[in-house]
Amino acid sequence: MPLPRFHRLPPERQAYILDVARRHFAEHGPEAASYNKIIEAVGFSKTAAYQYFDGRDDLLSAVLDAVRERLSSALGPWTEARRAEEFWSRLEQGSWALISHLHTHPEDLALAVAALGKGGDEEYLTWFTAVVANGQRLGVIRTDVDRDLLVAVTAAVFQAADARTLARLRASDAAETTDLQLWSLLRGLWSPPDGRGSDGGHYGDRKGGDLAH
Repeated sequence: MPLPRFHRLPPERQAYILDVARRHFAEHGPEAASYNKIIEAVGFSKTAAYQYFDGRDDLLSAVLDAVRERLSSALGPWTEARRAEEFWSRLEQGSWALISHLHTHPEDLALAVAALGKGGDEEYLTWFTAVVANGQRLGVIRTDVDRDLLVAVTAAVFQAADARTLARLRASDAAETTDLQLWSLLRGLWSPPDGRGSDGGHYGDRKGGDLAH
């Protein structure tokens, strides 16, 4: 994380430094971007840069933290659904909120995989815990499996789907990101033992976006 002196800078200066670094990491990749070129673009000497960051990895970590915070903000907290149809609608809304953000913030899109893979597991799992608990109360998610295990597996499925969607978004400007395979996986994972949700139908057959976490 940035050194204390960085946090004593005016907020607009902090934002400028991270914006410049984000552009470089997004353009050249988290592993290939030059630390020297970044600090030169910011207007730091190398000596001065080490007063604010403990090297390149520290700066990258700060950039990825900021990207992940924006993705979390775009997704928003899980809001309790009162009906099965509303539950699925909220999942789709979260998916499209993230997709919309990534379409309009290409630098975040370029760094999203690295950002989502960098820690933040507690916040990530908190969102899915709320989703699974809500789905179980509605009867659309099974209750015969330990909830912590179900949350962990659900999160892993969505994380894999996220990586797939991000790759498709980077490869094309197309906004269509529906992935029926994700919902088929969720049907098998979440389906109660009788295979039916509280809405009286095979809820995994519905369509939706696949970027929601």
